[in-house]
Amino acid sequence: MAAARGFSVTSAALRAVIPGRRSSLLAATSGVKARREALSSSPEAGEGQIRLTESCVQRLLEITEGSEFLRLQVEGGGCSGFQYKFSLDTVINPDDRVFEQGGARVVVDTDSLAFVKGAQVDFSQELIRSSFQVLNNPQAQQGCSCGSSFSVKL
Repeated sequence: MAAARGFSVTSAALRAVIPGRRSSLLAATSGVKARREALSSSPEAGEGQIRLTESCVQRLLEITEGSEFLRLQVEGGGCSGFQYKFSLDTVINPDDRVFEQGGARVVVDTDSLAFVKGAQVDFSQELIRSSFQVLNNPQAQQGCSCGSSFSVKL
């Protein structure tokens, strides 16, 4: 992936306009709203599919240019054994699967897809951070408290 831009979850969020201060109640409410969107606004995906929430689609349309897309990878590491890695990329490899919704694209290589099939990709904007994240991963047995790492079901 020579053409991949080395954005991590937090650096992709740096393109965001830093929101004004909000009360903690409002921040907590927006997290609940994002999860409700994730459950209700995305179409049901078949086995081996990745679904995108409305907030993910909206944010990707704001930050991607031209042929850019969000790449989701799973790597060894993190406090639970595996961790999610997000980056902006322009090259689709032969072993990649492309998931498109509303004009936004998320690409996952087949090795990583085994660890995230059936999951949802969301964009969450909270008081302390803005990031892409994986929600409702049926392949994950448990995750860490920050949601960036997980262990797999055996």
